[in-house]
Amino acid sequence: MIESLVITLLPVLFLIVLFGGGAVFRRRNIDMDGVAPIGRTVFVISKYAIVILWASAIFQTWGVRLSFFEILNPARSFALLLFISGFLLLFAGRFEMGSSFRIGSPKENTKLKVNGLFRFSRNPMYLGVYTTILASVVYTLNPILLAVGIFVVIVHHRIVTAEEQYLLRAFGEEYKEYSAHVRRYI
Repeated sequence: MIESLVITLLPVLFLIVLFGGGAVFRRRNIDMDGVAPIGRTVFVISKYAIVILWASAIFQTWGVRLSFFEILNPARSFALLLFISGFLLLFAGRFEMGSSFRIGSPKENTKLKVNGLFRFSRNPMYLGVYTTILASVVYTLNPILLAVGIFVVIVHHRIVTAEEQYLLRAFGEEYKEYSAHVRRYI
């Protein structure tokens, strides 16, 4: 029961924070929706695919059998640990970004974040997304969801590299120096 609540509440709370933050941003005349750094259709599909993967773990934990295989307790425990860790990265990254957070590249000037988690990873939120995807796939052991997860990771890596080009243009030498000392993911 606790496992089901954790796996359900983490993505739900994150989506509330994400969309609630968007409402707060709009009241402050900040557009949280940035410019898609890659093709908009693929960008949007990949974002919704993340939610589908999270939902699959939720359904699995509430008894909807999505797995083609028996999931052993060590695998479930590992997936739960990954799920929690990934969402901790997502929450921490989102809050540390503050008003610089955008879904996509910003349309206006923002601040380059280099403190907190950003001292260890240039992309802690993407690392969190990848971790929750891996958790969802391990938790369900569903090859179709594995394929969706691979698609999302490939697309999001393309997003990251495109956003890096934006950051280089926007912040120049400051970003170059930062990226020379902090790795892309870990």
